[in-house]
Amino acid sequence: MKHQTTFQPLARRMAVSGLRQNNERAVLTVVATAPGSSAAQIARTTGLGAQSVSRILADLESVGLVYRGEPQRGQRGQPAIPIYMDPNGAYCVGCEIGWRHMHILIRNLGGEILGEHKRHYAYPDADEILAEVVSLTKLLVGLVSSEKSERILGVGLAMPSGIARNAHLVGAPEPVIQAWGELDLAAEVQKATQQTVFPFNDGNAGCWAELAAYPTPRPNNLAYIQVGTFLGAGLIADGRLWEGPSGNSANLGSMVVCDSQGQQQFAHLTASIYALEKRLASAGVSLPAGNPSNWDWDGMEPIVSEWLEEAGIALAHVIINTAAVMEFGTAIVDGVMPRPIVERLVEKVKERVALSPVLTTDRPSIVIGRLGADAPARGAALKPMFRRLFSRDLADLED
Repeated sequence: MKHQTTFQPLARRMAVSGLRQNNERAVLTVVATAPGSSAAQIARTTGLGAQSVSRILADLESVGLVYRGEPQRGQRGQPAIPIYMDPNGAYCVGCEIGWRHMHILIRNLGGEILGEHKRHYAYPDADEILAEVVSLTKLLVGLVSSEKSERILGVGLAMPSGIARNAHLVGAPEPVIQAWGELDLAAEVQKATQQTVFPFNDGNAGCWAELAAYPTPRPNNLAYIQVGTFLGAGLIADGRLWEGPSGNSANLGSMVVCDSQGQQQFAHLTASIYALEKRLASAGVSLPAGNPSNWDWDGMEPIVSEWLEEAGIALAHVIINTAAVMEFGTAIVDGVMPRPIVERLVEKVKERVALSPVLTTDRPSIVIGRLGADAPARGAALKPMFRRLFSRDLADLED
């Protein structure tokens, strides 16, 4: 069966109520993926009529989403006018609230990051994080000129599910855990900033960012796993981010695997930085504070090598089992560690996947991620842009 890809520009047939937006987004997709296309080329690619494309381009130009380049002369007939996406046609804030860090940024439609802030902490304090996200959001949206402020789409907010349930694992005291249980962070940020907030699971946001960063042709089905304090994960199925009914599906870290002693354990507690912390504690070594990219990883040997070995086994089991259900051919593995450590982990996963038995499916290809620890925040900013400007899923089209 042939499926449309996520960034397929071909116009779709649908009810009249969504037809105009569908066609506009088909045109904008061509401009974004094939910059410099002429109106005639856009019409051929989308299957829309020349007059329809002309009207749509005029509308998109009037709201600042596209602009026209210099006419391309030297060919027969009227000179072709190239169409380009205006990088400042839209803006979005992306924010990741992690177990031990936060990352917030604002980017424009062209992918330029206008400003960002990162902070690491021992555990996520609900009150502190709410105040900081609100303050930084106001600061970041202030980087957009006043005449373009209406182009700010809002705030993509990426978080792991179950902070209130599992914050004790990272040492959060009971009052903090209780505060998370009573806090709707997305609603409070929206009320305080007057910006629309788009909540996402952190693994899903990272998965979407990695899909966008993947060179064409992008795989239509893939799995994504990021090794952090716990495991972030996401799935692309038939070209779409599979978020499930609650937006928190693809929690692959909750899959049960066997550890090196043959005991069943969640992958979250076997292949994560949290698992490394437990190994270090057993050896009388404390987990370093701050950004994992700045840790002395050589100084934590041989524990790091032992952890990488077991993490490779656990992640290979997760990938093989998930592939049996989802039928993907590519799995992206990444982490918040320094690049050499991530590369070692990816090699361990490749080795274990190659040794894993398969029955009715082929073994997926294992590739290293491109964005590292930045993926969730970048995806949180990118996904609202896609939904508002490019997606032609019925759920994303307004009446």
